[in-house]
Amino acid sequence: MKTIIIKDNDLSYAVDAIKRGGLVAVPTETVYGLAANGLDANAVARIYEVKGRPSVKPLSLLVSGIPAAEAFCAEIPDCARQLAEAFWPGPLTMVLPRRGNVPDIVTAGGATVGIRCPDHAVTLELMRLAGVPLAAPSANPSDMPSPKTASDVLAYFDGLIDFIIDGGECALGVESTIIDLSVMPYKILRYGALAEDDIWSIIS
Repeated sequence: MKTIIIKDNDLSYAVDAIKRGGLVAVPTETVYGLAANGLDANAVARIYEVKGRPSVKPLSLLVSGIPAAEAFCAEIPDCARQLAEAFWPGPLTMVLPRRGNVPDIVTAGGATVGIRCPDHAVTLELMRLAGVPLAAPSANPSDMPSPKTASDVLAYFDGLIDFIIDGGECALGVESTIIDLSVMPYKILRYGALAEDDIWSIIS
């Protein structure tokens, strides 16, 4: 396989790759993600394989906003809607009860799924054109630094993935903050680009 870097606005090849179960590295405001159709269990399995990611570690889904998230979350409480209004698109992942249409491999068999709306026009457009959510953990082998540029991704995965969309250097370079809203009290699972105090200012 030859990994091709896409540097223009033509996303047709990347869309085709996502639809047929391929892997495409995508830019976000945090770090580059290794994306596949989040509803295709076989495609998601390739993410785990290429990254060397333990199967017990769930993935999150990139979505275009709360209306899209409603298709994959069994419940979206008011606090989640408030956080989305304040910080989406942006570096916040929210863990919520999943619907049955989310493959078990995405959630590592768990009852919840993480969702995020990335703040990058190219990746939002890719999702719109492909018509599916993207499972997209950071585009690096497990335990290696997260990539901030397309060339970083190529150094990791040249010949192992279909395409890399070059959206420039990531603005933040730090992973999203993850909050679990499926439990009480709510719990920060990963500290990242969005400050904890900013989150609590909205929902406390």
